[in-house]
Amino acid sequence: MEIKRLNESDYVDSMKLSMYAFQYKIPDEDIESRKKMLDKHRLLGIREQNQLAAKLHIIPLTVVIGQEEWKMGGLAGVATYPEYRRNGYVRELVSASLKDMKDHGEIVSLLHPFDIGFYRRYGWEIFVDHKKVVITRDKLKMLPPSIGMVKRYNKNTHSSAIEEVYRKYSLGFNGMLVRDHDWWMNSIYHEESIAVHSNELGEMDGYILYTVKDKVMDVQEFVALNHMARRGLWNFICQHDSMVEKVQILLSTHDILPYCLHTPKLQAEVYPYFMARLVDVESCLNKFSFVNTGENLFIHLEDQYAPWNNGTYMISEDGVKVFKDKPGSACAHPPQKGISMDINSLTAIIFGYKRPMELYEIGRLTGNMKEIEHLEKMIPSSKSFFYDFF
Repeated sequence: MEIKRLNESDYVDSMKLSMYAFQYKIPDEDIESRKKMLDKHRLLGIREQNQLAAKLHIIPLTVVIGQEEWKMGGLAGVATYPEYRRNGYVRELVSASLKDMKDHGEIVSLLHPFDIGFYRRYGWEIFVDHKKVVITRDKLKMLPPSIGMVKRYNKNTHSSAIEEVYRKYSLGFNGMLVRDHDWWMNSIYHEESIAVHSNELGEMDGYILYTVKDKVMDVQEFVALNHMARRGLWNFICQHDSMVEKVQILLSTHDILPYCLHTPKLQAEVYPYFMARLVDVESCLNKFSFVNTGENLFIHLEDQYAPWNNGTYMISEDGVKVFKDKPGSACAHPPQKGISMDINSLTAIIFGYKRPMELYEIGRLTGNMKEIEHLEKMIPSSKSFFYDFF
């Protein structure tokens, strides 16, 4: 089995495999634009008798963690023809993708799972939930008016100031995608419109990305930098009460909007959305903004599919020291000091999806209570969120 980097001559075969595996059709007129998109990806594949049997895409992107930008490898398009399945091809491709991402300086990886359990075994972990709130027309009650105004935009009238609103909002969470202008044009706008709230000085401070179709208003992004913007955007939604029978809004589970409404008892569905993985733990821990407690903490880490991460990490006010496992070595006795965990648990902690104490309570961390409490103090209170898709 040989894994190869796919190039332009493989693009058509890659698209055919994606269409077969994910059951969709790329119109002939879109083939060339898809090829240009693939130029931005790194593709790994396995061929059998000159047939592309399996492949995956790595999309070089950037996310925000601790208000800093981290290089991220987005894993997508993982597919195998059915006659080649259960031969270990995906396992080999995923392992190769981790090495490829590390070689390209990507500290973390994100993906949208077809099966959470499948990717958990390779070290990816849930890092964000979505909350979909459904509001029937009779509950569209306006809040006190905002001191500002709302204006509608679309792809043709898009303003870079909208991008700045999103950027400021993204700094409040771990995991948010850093969007450039091309991403806005090609991955955000489809049939959607954007309604933007501006304050009394004319400064944009919030927006909703939405569609109205078949008497349903579907709000795919609700971004407010302050409560005045939140009120203005909600009131704009309420102005559609003669046009829609219901409104559905996709929110962070931490968003305070439902609490602010006259009738906060709403139909809501919370579900896991994206998964994340630490690719380069040493770089991650050196870059992460721990709360300085003045004490050292040892973390013993296990990572089956990225063995360069295996080892012990000492976190102190002077930085991170790493004691890597020697290849082939095995510890006869468990460590007497420090916290032991796998890559999944460390990922959930770094992104702010789960707290150390929560994972300790369910047996995902092992160590004495004093050390768990110490780690709890070292992790900032920031939360995770992610609106995008790839």
